[in-house]
Amino acid sequence: MLDAHQMNVFLQAAKTLNFTQAARQLHMTQPSVSQHIQALEQYFNAPLFVRAGRHLTLTDAGAILMPLAQEMVLLSQQIEETMRSLKGEMYGHLQIGCSTTAGKYILPFLLASFMRQHSRVEANCLVAPRHEAVQMLCDGDVHLALASAQDFCKGVEFRKFISDPVVLIAPLDHPWAERREIDLRELLEGNFILREVESGTRQVAAAALEKVGLSLSMLHTVLTLGNSEAIALAVQEGIGVGFVSQIVVSRLAHGSVARVRVRGLSMNQDIFIGHYTGRPATQAQTAFWDFVTDPNNPVLEQLSAASVSGEWPSFQNAAINGRL
Repeated sequence: MLDAHQMNVFLQAAKTLNFTQAARQLHMTQPSVSQHIQALEQYFNAPLFVRAGRHLTLTDAGAILMPLAQEMVLLSQQIEETMRSLKGEMYGHLQIGCSTTAGKYILPFLLASFMRQHSRVEANCLVAPRHEAVQMLCDGDVHLALASAQDFCKGVEFRKFISDPVVLIAPLDHPWAERREIDLRELLEGNFILREVESGTRQVAAAALEKVGLSLSMLHTVLTLGNSEAIALAVQEGIGVGFVSQIVVSRLAHGSVARVRVRGLSMNQDIFIGHYTGRPATQAQTAFWDFVTDPNNPVLEQLSAASVSGEWPSFQNAAINGRL
């Protein structure tokens, strides 16, 4: 008889096309993953992978098995969670995708609150670039995702979650830091550290500048980095100035860089949350979706207030205040 665990091993190997990476994700050894795959190939009497040195590709049989294995694994999880929940406690597993900023600074705050209420629920957070996080949701690889853009696709429902200001930061000894406010045209005199082209933060800054007759190409760029934390650290070191999420400044660089207001320039990045509707949700997935979309949720009230004030709450303070 087929085994759901063995199917899950095959599924991870098929997604990654790398036994070592699949083993890491499953907290197994690579030889154990190989043994499970070989056992399945013997059971079906058909190869599931083409092995060419270190490179793997799916055979026709493997490609046919992949969606069936996914359905079997999901059904097995749903059966287990439903039957355990009959005892009165909620069991389940949350698979959540998120873009970098949302994943590092918003999602842990939400999960800390939710999992205090439902201690038997486990969560797996896959932090990825924005387009990858949304694609994982569209493909059904994760049930929920937080991202700074809502790229609509079939089987996904998105809702606006919070709005995060994008701010200009400068080194503490920079002339702009002492003044705290500059004119638009002064931006042309700065040395800028910017995010990569695909970044949501960069796109927000580009759109805001375009509205006031400027463009990112007009700014003097001295460095391009792949995440906002690196930009905050580079600004702190005096390399230049940059546009970053206010969340990052509040949680990582508070007091080590200066926020500089630009007269006439307003930048806000909307954070969306979406869930996959292409298959029935488990009890835990439904409960978490209801939790993060409840307008009366005090945790969401804190996050919304923090996005305006720039003072992001810590897990400990929120717990002490009875908010988590």
